[in-house]
Order: sequence, then C-alpha cells, then structure tokens
Amino acid sequence: MTQRGFDDGEEDVPEWADRVKVNVAGEVRRRRREKGWSAQDLADQCERLGHPIPRNVIANMESGRRASLPLVDIMVLAAALETYPVCLIFPVGYVDQTQELPFQDLVPTWDALRRFTGEQEVPANDAGLVPDFEHHASLVHTALAALEEEDQARFAAKAATSRAQQEEAERKRSEYAEQAISAKYRLRYLRRDIRDEGATPPDLPPALGDVDPPDADTDTTPEERL
Repeated sequence: MTQRGFDDGEEDVPEWADRVKVNVAGEVRRRRREKGWSAQDLADQCERLGHPIPRNVIANMESGRRASLPLVDIMVLAAALETYPVCLIFPVGYVDQTQELPFQDLVPTWDALRRFTGEQEVPANDAGLVPDFEHHASLVHTALAALEEEDQARFAAKAATSRAQQEEAERKRSEYAEQAISAKYRLRYLRRDIRDEGATPPDLPPALGDVDPPDADTDTTPEERL
C-alpha cells in the first residue's frame, strides 16, 4: 500500500504501516538467519515462550504477505531472538532512515529509536513517571554505593595501625554515612511523591529496607527514622 505525498504531483510513497512491517520483517529475518534458525525453529521458540506464532505466519511476515503485525507478536519475537522489541521496529545500523508517523518525513533510524524510548525528549510529550523511576534508580545506586564505602571505611578504621590512619578512615566513614542518609532521605520523599500520584514505587533492595517508614510510625521525622 502507498500513501500520497503532500503535493498533488508527488509520487506515491510506501505507507507508514507497511514501512514499519518491513522494518520488523527484515530484522526478524536477519536475526533468525544469524542464529542459523529456520522459520520453524523460530516458531518453536515462540511456542516455548508461551505465545505460539506458526511457521507459516513467520514466513508470510518475512515475505510481506502478512496483513497485520500485533504488538504481542513483536514482543515475543524479540524475546525469542534475544533482543529488544524496539530493535525490531527500529533496526539501527541496518535501516538508515525510517518514518515515525504517517505523512512525516524520513528521519535517521537512530533518532526515531531514541524518541520512541523517551531517551530523546519531545517538547510537550508527557513521560509519565519514567523520569521519577530513573531518578529512583539513581538514588538507589548512590545509597548502596555509599553504604558499601562506609563499610569499607569502617573496616579500614578497625585495621588501622596508626592514629592518623584511623582518623582518616573514620572521617571517610562519616562522610559516606552522610551520603547514604542523604540519598535515603531523598528516596523516601520521592517514593512518597510516586504514591501520591496513585502509583507504586519500585521495590527496594534489603539494604535499603529502612527507607519506607512503618505505616504506624507517623510521629517521628524522616531524619529521626533514618
């Protein structure tokens, strides 16, 4: 199928939906052959994952005869081929340019992928809670790293052979302890904000189990609980 250009005299161009299907089909075929798999091998792997996609359906998709391409199929095909769904839709390095939406100009596939995943911001687009979850992951990493450094400094203080070494280790331990408390404090309020949005924050590792205050303990301040 084709879509008309903006000018009456412009030639027909491949329809956006067809272009997306061609991208996916080409990348599925390339990755399948790279693994040395037949269409039946890929179908068997999809079935093992719990979402059967018959061999003839895969063959029709790769040859362009399949009329539709459900999102669930893309997800399972990606898992079967050990890649990410977005890499099938936007095959960076194998398709130079692609079309993000109907009637839009072709753009570099790399740019389209980054906008699709939200890595490249689009003005006026709402990223939902993705930035909050990214910030949460960063704070968790900071807190865990600080706790590990604090433990190492504590060990160094115990193993110190001179007063100067012990004082330096204690100074570092105190510094890392403050960093951990600061990250935990910010985590607590970020998790509260996420809950206020009606959402559920990510799970915390056991080492950060004291970040969320007990439900019944509402009289103490966050600084007192940490």
